[in-house]
Amino acid sequence: MTSSSTQGIKTVLHPVSDLAAAKKVYAALLGVSPQADAPYYVGFEAGGQHIGLVPGGGPQGMTSPVAYWHVQDIEAKLAEVTAAGATVKEPAHDVGGGRLVATVTDPDGNVLGLLQDR
Repeated sequence: MTSSSTQGIKTVLHPVSDLAAAKKVYAALLGVSPQADAPYYVGFEAGGQHIGLVPGGGPQGMTSPVAYWHVQDIEAKLAEVTAAGATVKEPAHDVGGGRLVATVTDPDGNVLGLLQDR
């Protein structure tokens, strides 16, 4: 595996307008209580997947769900996908706990997330 290989989609973030209402629906859907529960983010772990709820789309202004591809080297993958025609929407930055995230758009404007755990 090269340093810029993906490990698959393991994280999907959903913008929500009513965090409390969404939390109930996702808890029922996934059959688990949230592992992270804050006014700015609610996260669930189920079946090897992380599902996050982001009120109002968060600071990144999400308007639709974003799937995050887990990668070994986020900077290498950013370089690879931008060389192939993607545009950086949100540069790599630390969101806590050594986790780096970034988003790019494909040629059609679809948002793709990249995530690296250090």
